[in-house]
Amino acid sequence: MKEAQVGPEWPVLRLYEFISGPADKKRPWDEMRTLFLDGARLRMVIRLEDGSEKLREWTLDEFARDAGDFYSQDGFWEREVSRRVERFGSIAHVFSTYESRIKDPEGPPVMRGINSIQLIRGRNRWLIASVVFQTEQEEVPIPPEYLEQV
Repeated sequence: MKEAQVGPEWPVLRLYEFISGPADKKRPWDEMRTLFLDGARLRMVIRLEDGSEKLREWTLDEFARDAGDFYSQDGFWEREVSRRVERFGSIAHVFSTYESRIKDPEGPPVMRGINSIQLIRGRNRWLIASVVFQTEQEEVPIPPEYLEQV
């Protein structure tokens, strides 16, 4: 299928493929960058022990540096378990629930969370404009409607 014919889910699924793999797998950061608009950011909502939250933000280069160090320690696999897509014209929002595994791609998940991914159709394909993610915690569980299987 031609890339221009695929929906906004395509770059989301490719993103999971790019970041997942054993510790010795060099992640294709240059290829991953082709999924994103210039100037795109990745942001993580971090819940602190006192219940407050802060935002951690990366450029693509900063994320490649920090995540690359983490991924190369024990291996890291993230897979989508549920997805909701909303689309209007050339914009889309994907709410993608994920499970993460370390050391063993078939082992038990070590965390779950939700990626909120904003996309824009440009250059005849869907591009990621922004990713905001938060991991599930006891006081912030993933609602059942975001766990429906894809």
